[in-house]
Amino acid sequence: MTAKAKSPLALWHLLSLDAPTVAVLWTWFIARVNHVPLRLPSLFAMAAAVWTLYAADRLLDAQSSEIGLLEARHHFHREHRSTFMVGIACASILLAILLPRIPEQAIRLYLILGGLVFGYFVIIHATHSAHRLPKEIAVGICFAAATFIPTVARVPSLRLTLLPPALLLAALCSLNCLFIYAWEHTLPSGQTPHPITAVALRHLKQLTLTVIAVSAALIGIHHEAPWPLYASILISAITLFLLHRRHSRMPATELRAAADLALLTPLLMVPFL
Repeated sequence: MTAKAKSPLALWHLLSLDAPTVAVLWTWFIARVNHVPLRLPSLFAMAAAVWTLYAADRLLDAQSSEIGLLEARHHFHREHRSTFMVGIACASILLAILLPRIPEQAIRLYLILGGLVFGYFVIIHATHSAHRLPKEIAVGICFAAATFIPTVARVPSLRLTLLPPALLLAALCSLNCLFIYAWEHTLPSGQTPHPITAVALRHLKQLTLTVIAVSAALIGIHHEAPWPLYASILISAITLFLLHRRHSRMPATELRAAADLALLTPLLMVPFL
């Protein structure tokens, strides 16, 4: 691996730290915007769970896929498999310690979501039937749902209020995955995307502009909470769109990391909280 590939941005991605960072930030941000107190164990548990999930997924991909089809993140996990296995074991122990400190209602919702994610893992890794699921769409929906659970579990009355931003965040996370898929499959690779993914890829520009337009419209309607959520989604969607226009000029690993960096826009909203 080149020195350039070991830049802080690249390592953030290669070590599977990008997804947990985004998840923890959005989990905290959603609760903060709605004035819902969130204890640190919930955030640490989120970080441990998401890191474990992503690291395990990349290890399984690296083991089951042909070498020629692997991306840099898969090669990195393959080369450091033992270290990642130890990390997953430690993260699992930490998660087990933190679970009793998480509200019961949140645990119930996470069990439902976890069952769906486990089923997804079995289908794509145990049966090698990834083509049966639109992976990019499924990841976006599950990721967004996980970040909203701590808030709606504590204040169930917010469920309807937070449904529009939850749907928009799911769309944004799916766009993130779709853009990455488009960048990593610009040349024929023998892989055929799910039909739903294929349709989304053909209309990627229109879908992104729709998310931008709807987020901007909802900012104008919601002058109080949760307008910062819409603003963050709006800026992230614009950033992804701009990255897409310049993606051919960036190294693959940095580009993949930049796509996740584009989801850290809640940091820009902190002064408004």
